[in-house]
Amino acid sequence: MTTTYTARPIPPAALAELRRTDDAGRPCVPYTATEEDGAGNPLRCCLRLVEAGERIALVSYAPLRRWAAQTGAEPGAYDEQGPVFIHADACEGPETTPGPHPYPFARPGALRTLRRYDAQGRIVGGRLLEIPDPPTEGFDRAFAAAFADPAVALVHVRAVEYGCFHYEVHRPG
Repeated sequence: MTTTYTARPIPPAALAELRRTDDAGRPCVPYTATEEDGAGNPLRCCLRLVEAGERIALVSYAPLRRWAAQTGAEPGAYDEQGPVFIHADACEGPETTPGPHPYPFARPGALRTLRRYDAQGRIVGGRLLEIPDPPTEGFDRAFAAAFADPAVALVHVRAVEYGCFHYEVHRPG
């Protein structure tokens, strides 16, 4: 099965802002990732794992707030922010070769929540997903179920262990 939905990284304009000041108002503090501190964590700018020796930053990001600012939604209390790793300097972003790409951070057995939001930015449901092997089929089924509800505008994928935002998927079309 091929990937049907597109995992979206943090948009470039938002990354440029986060590399100066994060969504909690703190300055970006870059550092070099080591095996003990940062390597192996998910990068939300290019949707791959951090490698030792890369310059990265841990910043606070408010994905729903930023989406709402673009769409005019009013998420109210559903607005939240949390930590994400990004490259400290501009990067190439996710792989851009033609064709479908696998879902990022999709280690079989890992737990994810797929939080569904309506056009106003309010939570309209969610799902716990234990990533199957192969992961693509499980994610495709979970996104298809989410978007079968016409009220769902986007889905946030988050890690269960830390609640970290991984990426978002918008309604196709």
